[in-house]
Amino acid sequence: MKWLLELQTTLPIAHAVLVLAGVAILGLAVGSLKVRQLGLGIAGVLFAGILFGHFKLTINKEILHFVREFGLILFVYTIGMQVGPGFLTSLRRQGLPLNLMAASIVLLGALVAVAIALLARIDMATIVGVFSGATTNTPSLGASQEALKSIPNIDPARTELPALGYAVAYPFGVIGIILTMLLFRGVFRIDLEREAAAFKAEHRKADEKVGRMNIRVENPNLEGVKLKQVPGINELGVVVSRIKRGAQGAVEVALEDAVIHVGDLLLAVGKKPSLEQFRMVVGKESSLDLLKEASPIMTQRIVVTKRDVLGKSLRELEFNKLYSIAITRVTRADLQITAVPELELQFGDMLMVVGEKEDILEATKALGNSVKELQHTNLIPVFVGILLGILLGSYPFTFGGMPAPVRLGLAGGPLLAALILSRIGRLGPLVWYMPVNANIVLRELGIVLFLACVGLKAGEHFADILTKGDGFVWMGYGALITVVPLAVVGVVARLVMKQNFMNVCGLMAGSMTDPPALQFANATSNSDAPSVAYATVYPLTMFLRILVAQILVLVFCR
Repeated sequence: MKWLLELQTTLPIAHAVLVLAGVAILGLAVGSLKVRQLGLGIAGVLFAGILFGHFKLTINKEILHFVREFGLILFVYTIGMQVGPGFLTSLRRQGLPLNLMAASIVLLGALVAVAIALLARIDMATIVGVFSGATTNTPSLGASQEALKSIPNIDPARTELPALGYAVAYPFGVIGIILTMLLFRGVFRIDLEREAAAFKAEHRKADEKVGRMNIRVENPNLEGVKLKQVPGINELGVVVSRIKRGAQGAVEVALEDAVIHVGDLLLAVGKKPSLEQFRMVVGKESSLDLLKEASPIMTQRIVVTKRDVLGKSLRELEFNKLYSIAITRVTRADLQITAVPELELQFGDMLMVVGEKEDILEATKALGNSVKELQHTNLIPVFVGILLGILLGSYPFTFGGMPAPVRLGLAGGPLLAALILSRIGRLGPLVWYMPVNANIVLRELGIVLFLACVGLKAGEHFADILTKGDGFVWMGYGALITVVPLAVVGVVARLVMKQNFMNVCGLMAGSMTDPPALQFANATSNSDAPSVAYATVYPLTMFLRILVAQILVLVFCR
């Protein structure tokens, strides 16, 4: 047993891995326990680390520092890769009100934190940790710690205060969001069944998804006109996949240069309002469904994995002419869109292709459709992205009035780099695509390492803060930072913006980037409806929380 006790000095690396593994095992096990659908989740690792740290089961400081920073880099980079493709999409017009309200929750929480720090005369290094814990946002904790280290001549003891504030405020952060939802439901006397039905009716709008319509050509002005020359077809974003020549004709693939005649039947794909306008130009809707007509034409889904076609538009690739096929829809990041000619292909896009079997096989070869490629994680782009992120995070930005340059740090730099690179998709031979499973594994590994190290360090003083210090007072401050912004913006969302309760719950959970709260909202409403608002506001909220945490430190911790 003596060799085990001496392991920290004889084999410090082995000892560090041993301790980290123990913290991870205990923390993940505790986090998986649930009471009434509530659990600590990944935060269990933080509290396991605090327990180990309290009993002096810690690791070498240099090793701890490296593992903590590397874990943070992995975590924020994979978050950026996950949300990057949909970041700008979430800011589309229909998501703008929700994102503005989510941003208001973040900024109002920051104002409450500043007010507490100034009125109660508490070090902002502590309050920014309380701010991160009260909003259950771990990346902002990492960002604040990084920002503190960038301040010249900072007292090393102050760099540990955010972790203590975070650990104290986190439990109520999770519970407080859920309590606010329950209070909101009681005050406004929400009927969950009615709200769920209203939500479904609202999101059943056909312009939210791609549909199809069989249209008979009756406009005499279209006699002898090529399909691509039909007025409005490109502007409306409508794609025609099949043509039936007259009443007795065979069904054929609708190529761009196909000439149409009065009496032809077209199968058009697009959003419902666009299809309605297209129908008014062409003729009238037919009860005959070309999908049910006997023909050699088939439909197949093909995944884009061939690098030769990446970044090229469907118009450039001319698959319509080369392979006599029609591409009608593209599924990208769970979003289904019409395959308009200007659409540029990205790795992992799933195309709905219409054509004869031989032609589809040829198109499949050109597009790739390789499951192996789709599941393979190319590590070179991952490390290139991390390298660029660290360089970006280390670059000093100088602003007038700031006593020291501002850096994005090891949290903001990799996150911003991942957002940009995942949106670009490809630079030369480098493709920024990461399979979902690989992203989840790296992200979970990163956050476990980060929280384990934060807990080990905070555990040295955690008990003293609670029993001899102001720990319980910090909890009260954290409760204010949690509840006040949610309550204020929630009331505005309901009374002024007329938002559905499902949207309000998703907004609350998403603005706090809190999966347990989202899970509770989904379970309470017996549907995944709140997830729509959650996914809409999550990317912007994550970015703002990391940015705001750094600003609070750089402005108030001099």
